[in-house]
Amino acid sequence: MKFRVFIGLIIFTVLAVLGVEQCKSPENKPVVVEKNEYTGSASCESCHRQEHKEWMGSHHYKAMLPASDSTVEGDFNNATLNADGVHSLFFRRDGKFFINTEGDDGKNHDYEVKYTFGYTPLQQYLIEFPDGRMQATRVSWDTQKKRWFHQYAGQKIPSGDWLHWTGNGQNWNTMCASCHSTNVQKGYDTQSDKYKTTFNEVNVSCESCHGPGKEHIDYIKGTDYTAGKKIKGSLLHLSKESGQLLQVNTCGYCHARRSDITGSVLPGKEFLDDIIPELPTNTFFFADGQMKEEDFNYTSFLQSKMFHHGVECSNCHSPHSGKLKLEGNVLCGLCHGASTYNVPAHTMHAENSTGSFCVNCHMPSRVYMGVDLRHDHSFRIPRPDLTVKYGVPNTCNSCHQNKTAAWAEEAIRKNYGGNSKYHFAEDLVPGSKLDAGSEPHLNKLLEDTATPDIVRAAVVDYISRLETNRVPAILIAHLQDSSADIRFRSLKGLMNEDPALWINAAAPLLLDPVRAVRIAAAELFTTIPANQVPNTYYTAFNSSKAELETYIVYQTDFAVGNVQAADYYRRLNDPGAAEKYYRRALAKDNQLTIARVNLASTLNASGKNEEALQQLLAAQKTEPKSDHIYYTLALLYVEMKETAQAVKAFQKAISLGTRNIRVFYNYGLLLQQSGRNAEVENIFLQALKIEPENGDILYALTVFYIQQKNNAKATETALKLKQFHGDDPNYRQLLQQMRL
Repeated sequence: MKFRVFIGLIIFTVLAVLGVEQCKSPENKPVVVEKNEYTGSASCESCHRQEHKEWMGSHHYKAMLPASDSTVEGDFNNATLNADGVHSLFFRRDGKFFINTEGDDGKNHDYEVKYTFGYTPLQQYLIEFPDGRMQATRVSWDTQKKRWFHQYAGQKIPSGDWLHWTGNGQNWNTMCASCHSTNVQKGYDTQSDKYKTTFNEVNVSCESCHGPGKEHIDYIKGTDYTAGKKIKGSLLHLSKESGQLLQVNTCGYCHARRSDITGSVLPGKEFLDDIIPELPTNTFFFADGQMKEEDFNYTSFLQSKMFHHGVECSNCHSPHSGKLKLEGNVLCGLCHGASTYNVPAHTMHAENSTGSFCVNCHMPSRVYMGVDLRHDHSFRIPRPDLTVKYGVPNTCNSCHQNKTAAWAEEAIRKNYGGNSKYHFAEDLVPGSKLDAGSEPHLNKLLEDTATPDIVRAAVVDYISRLETNRVPAILIAHLQDSSADIRFRSLKGLMNEDPALWINAAAPLLLDPVRAVRIAAAELFTTIPANQVPNTYYTAFNSSKAELETYIVYQTDFAVGNVQAADYYRRLNDPGAAEKYYRRALAKDNQLTIARVNLASTLNASGKNEEALQQLLAAQKTEPKSDHIYYTLALLYVEMKETAQAVKAFQKAISLGTRNIRVFYNYGLLLQQSGRNAEVENIFLQALKIEPENGDILYALTVFYIQQKNNAKATETALKLKQFHGDDPNYRQLLQQMRL
């Protein structure tokens, strides 16, 4: 009984690097541009002095700078911090800044600070290592309270852990560089596992947003410009005329929780050519789409009515200083009439009180990195009724913590009267449960044109995880959706479906204009033999497969990137390469259980069951409440003929609340084989409570009843099987034998 494991991946990539040129006063000469290049922020100052001045005081300017007396905020005068079992000393030597703290070997060492990282409300510090890595410290300086603190207060993070400051999770080259510097080239060598990372400017400069400036400067110097021949945008990738979507996507490149798929991101392209934004699913967000983990702003903003009414980032934020254009409710009042909204009748709070400020009700906040307060940008109306019904948070009770959600719901109803206006969360939350009642809610959202595309993409992700025979048809129907993200998610969702259902429908997407979609299509087609790819699309398959392979190799400096590479080689029947990359993933993150589980699967396929077992037992220790790990253990024990251990593992998976129907299916079969018939019916019936229409369970239960000579129950379940799966050839013979 071989076992299979699948994984969703997060991949981080970076930008590209060119050169530097200075610009003074314009000269009269024609525009001749051989190659658009980065010219540096100094070349912008002579024409854009005010913008340059604002930028010099911004968080973008201070995103990363060489460590010096003028940039370092922290106390390095022999200050100390004892936090979570680690003693750290901050001192200066020979004009340089040092931190003595625990290294990757568990011992304290002196580390020179190479760069400051961030400015306020906290500042981190970058340490350079001989292999080209730079690591961001987790011991940080609180610029508000003027103190050192550990971002994971109360947690002892051992050396070797992914979250240890020397680990993969705090690696600047992969995790941070592309959003803190300009025109970054990661320069990672997958064979030596070393970096030669370069950047054009150390911080987030003009060209991070506007794109390389040489074409623009040459145009301004040239005779076309002086003769009055205007070019929209003046050959910049982002300008005042660029429009909402380009601006939001440009800001979203960094202000988003996302995966990167290329190393050459420039404003102006389709977002999914280079970036895959995180969806508002309950993996990182609350079930209603509110921010939960460190989700930044992009996915939240795309859910909002503000976005769908044309609001862009610069309506509220000055793009060069990064500051709000106006303070408090005055800013919101530019669009929302103060006489209607900035009054106690609307806010339900006294004027100028904490509760009267728009952001405190419509932009709930959470603290990240220990001290960094950030606001949700989905701009939603408080819904304590959804808290009562589903347990999702609401802003009323974030302040009124001594009151119940029912109290808040009643207060809202009394003040505004009637029921709240419909919000997609009313269907998204029950849809996210992935139970027997989820599908109608998800279908409603998917077909409603008012549902934001980012939410529809989340719906596709949820639907792909449902265990109903309608899933493939739904996914295939959305392969031609106008949203690239939905096409991408539909392809990903088809990975475990019968190829006969999707081959012809998915093949045209090998030629999709958006790179992420082409890559997903290529990945899908690698699950079948190459000779089954339609002839018309074979050339396109090879081309998109090359993009897929470039994408895979590019991010193998990251732990889960190695898992993706290993998964890819498993599909290509190369267990040696798969094993190599799984082990590399574990070397970068020894807590990455999916790498252990997939490695165990690879070892099992190669007949190395004892070693596979040890990997699963190690994974079990890391995630003792993972029903998936216990299920995988159960399958391995079955194959190793250790029935008693298999039974215990199945039982543990069920006790942990698994909703994986295959757990019940395989456990029921094992009980039958072991002669424990008295328990079989109950196991199959538990599965049907989760998925009443599941064909495999109905089939297995029908066969069980026949074997028990219980014809009445056999007929009852067989009729349900016919009702839901009457056309499925896998069940037709049984139904015919029963004369149904």
